[in-house]
Amino acid sequence: MQLKKLVSLVALLIGSVTTQAGKPNIVFIMADDLGWADVGYNGAEFYETPNIDALCKAGMEFSAGYPGAANCLPSRACIMSGMYTSRTKMWQPGKVAKGEPAFMRLLVPNQSNKRGDGTIPSKTALDPSVVSLAEMLKQVDYKTLHLGKWHLGKDGQGFDQNNTDGRGAGLKMDNRLYGNIDVAEWMTDTAVDYIAENKDDPFFLYLCHWDVHVPLNARKNVVEKYKTKLASKKWSRDWDPVYAAMVEAVDVSVGRVWQALKENGLTENTLLIFTSDNGGYGGATWNAPLKGSKGGFYEGGIRVPLCMSWPGTIEPGTVCETPVTGVDYMPTFAELAGAQLPDPKSQPLDGVSMVPLMKGKSIADRAIYWHYPMDLNGKVMVKPVFGTDKMYWRATPCSIVRMGDWKLMQFFETGTTELYNVKEDIGEKNDLARQHPEKVDEMLKSLIKWQRETGADIPSSLNPGFDPTFNAKPQK
Repeated sequence: MQLKKLVSLVALLIGSVTTQAGKPNIVFIMADDLGWADVGYNGAEFYETPNIDALCKAGMEFSAGYPGAANCLPSRACIMSGMYTSRTKMWQPGKVAKGEPAFMRLLVPNQSNKRGDGTIPSKTALDPSVVSLAEMLKQVDYKTLHLGKWHLGKDGQGFDQNNTDGRGAGLKMDNRLYGNIDVAEWMTDTAVDYIAENKDDPFFLYLCHWDVHVPLNARKNVVEKYKTKLASKKWSRDWDPVYAAMVEAVDVSVGRVWQALKENGLTENTLLIFTSDNGGYGGATWNAPLKGSKGGFYEGGIRVPLCMSWPGTIEPGTVCETPVTGVDYMPTFAELAGAQLPDPKSQPLDGVSMVPLMKGKSIADRAIYWHYPMDLNGKVMVKPVFGTDKMYWRATPCSIVRMGDWKLMQFFETGTTELYNVKEDIGEKNDLARQHPEKVDEMLKSLIKWQRETGADIPSSLNPGFDPTFNAKPQK
């Protein structure tokens, strides 16, 4: 009898180990507004990211990593739902375009006419009926914790816990923790404890930092460190010591979470991801050599740092040049966990699994897309008011497609397109549309087909209040 009990116990333990090994933990760490050029492994001159750089070296760098959108709310919706923004209808946190309505040639939801012409839905919450990453993983017995910024509405989308500050604050505190100098440490403390407490069960930890989003604020001693560094020599730019200190807060968090995985013997059974929700904010950092900034769809707004580590599965020191995007996380996590994807009739799958890429293999050629039917102004201006040379917009209504090394941008205000080879011209300095009309035609057909299939709302009505001579100061 004792032997039978022993055999049963051994079988139970083996079964537990097998189950855990077959369901890797997933730790997803995301900074807010951290630019592609803000990390050391992408050539950051002033900011210090030793832990992120070490993580990249220990795993795989995705050199063409993209979010599904150029700002926070729609980007996070793409991650959590696996659907493009043209399906979620989530564009801006405030539902409306930002900027002087008189400078908007097309009728879009704006401050003076919040409903636009009624043809462009604008949502600020993910529908509760959407099956989230957390709900998908819970179906196969994952424990789930979301820490930090949420930005997807009042529904927690199935997470066991939604803790926006690391100290138990629920979703009611979402959007109220920007500039808090302690919140990165609070959330990391909770993440470290969570890893230790759940080391025997598969878990999904979604750690979304509030840093480096404005307002800029950081601990004085760390700021002083960077002030001293700034004064030590002549730099190429007038770097902001406060922003640098906020970058360091995120980097320290990555290091602590990674160390917790090591101390609990979980690194070989954990996929650890680090990325950002969109490109760097032009009022806080520089995105050079990339063009544009957060909110816009040149590379400065949509190319982000992305690296993953998973010892034994991802070969250290590798680089993946295949473009990937935010809607790819759902099929990736489903494959890793053996989870069933949502019903495509109600929740179409827009992404593909990145698992082959993690293993050094290839995936089938495909196009990736972005859509934004709004206007957005800001400090880094890349588009003028229609019919003038007055630079004002960081984004105007547009759709974008990337196919291989090529990127096509379709602008609805002007009815024009721009074409770039972003592998050879990462700074998008040379518009090749005239030199390659056949490539424009090919990519535009693909883009229009995608717009129809996903129900992309395209503004077409002229704004009766459009007045390009209106002498208004750009809003911040």
